[in-house]
Amino acid sequence: MHRIWLLLPLLFAGCAENPADSKPSAVVSTATALPTPVAAAGGKKYTISSDTSKVEWVGSKVTGKHDGGFKKFSGEISVVDGDPTRSSVAVEIDTTSVFADDNDLVDHLKTGDFFEVDKFPTAKFVSTGITKDGDKYQMAGDLELHGTVKGITFPADITVAPDQVTARAEFSINRFDWGILYKGKADNLIRKEVVIKLDLNAPATP
Repeated sequence: MHRIWLLLPLLFAGCAENPADSKPSAVVSTATALPTPVAAAGGKKYTISSDTSKVEWVGSKVTGKHDGGFKKFSGEISVVDGDPTRSSVAVEIDTTSVFADDNDLVDHLKTGDFFEVDKFPTAKFVSTGITKDGDKYQMAGDLELHGTVKGITFPADITVAPDQVTARAEFSINRFDWGILYKGKADNLIRKEVVIKLDLNAPATP
């Protein structure tokens, strides 16, 4: 018994921290189908592209973490009178463009264990509403990932200027909600929580 107690600190010391523990969790709700993107009536248009923005993620397991993201995505923001709460957002991500800090991991992420890119080559987000929440905003929308649509709400920092909209957000989702169920090896389990990092710099559409 004494040996077990002596070993416990060593076991816990070998367990890596979960990056999602320090991030807010997105509120997930039921959605049956992705809505058709509709630009805010009379809104000024801003272009989202992988040339000026980043869509990244952080995944973790018992022994560590991996950083990655997507190299190709595009979309549009439409804003009425410079007011983020009167705006709409639509983004489409090329899941085949997934990247990570390990090339072998990239190959695995493209298989049926994760994104299954041959069957689901795109992921999409369409906003359904944005509300003010103190000095931040709450972004609500529907996310289609791995062939599954779920409603999500997450906090974001949004700034609107005549020539550009910027939006920053870091939050976690449970990949199981989108049917990405691979758990990893028995001695190195992959956590279900994934951190999503958005850094959008959308210039005004010419």
